[in-house]
Amino acid sequence: MHSPVSTPPADTAREPAHNRQRPALSPSRAMDFKQCPLKYRFRAIDRIPEPPTRIAVRGTVVHAVLEDLYGLPAADRLPARAAALAEPAWARVLADRPEIAELVTQDGLAEFLDEVRTLVEAYYRLEDPTRFDPESCESRVEVELDDGVLLRGFVDRIDVAPTGELRVVDYKTGRAPGLAQETKALFQLKFYALVVLRTRGILPTQLRLIYLADEQILTYAPDEDELLRFERTLSALWQAILTAGRTGDFQPSTSWLCGFCSYQNLCPEFGGTPPAYPGWPDGGTGESPDETFADAVSD
Repeated sequence: MHSPVSTPPADTAREPAHNRQRPALSPSRAMDFKQCPLKYRFRAIDRIPEPPTRIAVRGTVVHAVLEDLYGLPAADRLPARAAALAEPAWARVLADRPEIAELVTQDGLAEFLDEVRTLVEAYYRLEDPTRFDPESCESRVEVELDDGVLLRGFVDRIDVAPTGELRVVDYKTGRAPGLAQETKALFQLKFYALVVLRTRGILPTQLRLIYLADEQILTYAPDEDELLRFERTLSALWQAILTAGRTGDFQPSTSWLCGFCSYQNLCPEFGGTPPAYPGWPDGGTGESPDETFADAVSD
């Protein structure tokens, strides 16, 4: 029997990862391990912080605007009202992460907010937020599989039709992936489809990734048999992570993505030396929050 894990109140849904009590697997960290086990270790076990970028912070603010937008009555979700939400959303993100102040100076704030508003304006050309009410926005979802793997993620939006069909929606402020990156996007969609299936017993009718930068939508209609195969893939991946966790053997894996990695100075492939392995966090957390600044952009 799959055991749903209760969702915390909204004000604690993005609590610091060190407060969580169990290692878990999220779409972002699963892709980290598939891409480079050493990167997974630095992020999820060593918890070495990465410097945020201006583009990634912008993505986080856009997410905050869309969350606030759907907190309004449907009739009030007009483009002008959405544009007005940009500045208070920035203030809230800044209060939560004051270290990002250096990325958006006071002199450059107006330009930054205009960029946020441009992306939000693009959203209106893809969906009409006045025509429906989501069931939830920015919800944390978790489920424990039969073999003990704990899956965790944050879902931007869940829609439920009057007839019961369920749609999972995720916003991305980057561009839609090319063929080389489409597998990564589908991985995230299948992950959320599986969590919904196991927590609710409902197969989502549609999963939707909305790419605001180039105004494209990627949709996926999950198949239950495919999700069951995917579940076995996640279980095998988690077993590989646990094996590496017991031994501390998280090998680096080089690719073109290394050029975007913040951990090159610690990577043996680039002449660096990793810190001493702290050990697998039994009884603590082996997982950082699913959504980081970078994840909001294009992950």
